[in-house]
Amino acid sequence: MDFDFDAVIDRVGTQSSKWDTMLGKYGVSPTTGIAMWVADMDFRPPPAVNELLHQAATHGVHGYFGYDTDYRNALINWMQRRHGWDVQPNWIINAHGLGNAIAACLQAYSKAGDGVIVFSPVYHAFARIIKANDRKLVESPLMLHDGRYYMDFDGLEAQLTGTEKILLFCSPHNPGGRVWSQDELAQVAAFCEKHDLLLISDEVHNDLVFAPAKHNVLANIAPHISHRLVTLVATTKTFNLAGAMIGSIVVADDELRQQLAKVTSAAGTSFNRLGMMMTEAAWRTGDAWLEALLVYLAENKRIFEDSINKIAGVKAMPIDATYLCWVDFSGTGMPAVDFIARVEGDAAIAANHGASFGTGGENFLRFNIACRRAVVQEAVRRLHAAFSDLQ
Repeated sequence: MDFDFDAVIDRVGTQSSKWDTMLGKYGVSPTTGIAMWVADMDFRPPPAVNELLHQAATHGVHGYFGYDTDYRNALINWMQRRHGWDVQPNWIINAHGLGNAIAACLQAYSKAGDGVIVFSPVYHAFARIIKANDRKLVESPLMLHDGRYYMDFDGLEAQLTGTEKILLFCSPHNPGGRVWSQDELAQVAAFCEKHDLLLISDEVHNDLVFAPAKHNVLANIAPHISHRLVTLVATTKTFNLAGAMIGSIVVADDELRQQLAKVTSAAGTSFNRLGMMMTEAAWRTGDAWLEALLVYLAENKRIFEDSINKIAGVKAMPIDATYLCWVDFSGTGMPAVDFIARVEGDAAIAANHGASFGTGGENFLRFNIACRRAVVQEAVRRLHAAFSDLQ
């Protein structure tokens, strides 16, 4: 089956965060500018998703529901066939997106003032959620070697104070696009065992991996730490369903799961029916669509990285996963305010500011390449023009 990722789809005026708020946030017009910031895609999901929504609208009754068995089975089947991970139905606790899931985990497994460790730079919402829950953000700066990130366990160990209770881990890594090796994942697990840390593994980008890299589910690498491990999964990145606000927390350990269930129950919420149905349809039918998407994104990635690396002083980190390119401008010698002004003002591109990802991100911008190929090509043309005086 062919999927048209080059279809022109106008998202302006659809309450899109990515397109309808960028003028206010970046000063970039949605009519003449390019949105390359928010981590969603400008593509329609697998056809079965929108067909299901059409059927639901035709049926026309949108009352309470209480049946999520098919959803759980779809999650279990997807994780088994795509990742070789055996999940049991009762391990799954559902959440209103993974931001909500992280907040619930912080509330279940720590108290105000406790330290939560992250490897920075990292997805900016981690810090926001940690601080909003009155937990202490503990940044462990990633080491940069030969254009790739590596974790510094010795450095992290040296900065521990004993107040740290949780390690919030991003796998694959956002924004560096790193697929962590089995050895690295084993080191993360061993570190948490040694220092009695609960490990939250956010694996939302687990399907968006470019060959020959392969994502390893942390629960498979370190089954012996199930008593301190929770795993976060969703279709939001894989199938572009972020607006469905659906995610799941997988917890094998009974005691950990009971602690978390108490917090989620106290929130008084129930699952989003349409989001659940969309997610289920994507997991059931989305394999061919995902394979086609990965081929398309790989070429977008090649075009973007190759072209960016021809700009003097600018370097794109080679990504193993995600559709988010992490670009280092430090070689230009410019302060962030100057290279940002060129990207937003001269090139009219909205990209995430690296400083928002924490320590180590100050000289970077993050560009979303999950858009039509023509848009990627236009974006790199504009960037070359904006920095043409450096050639």
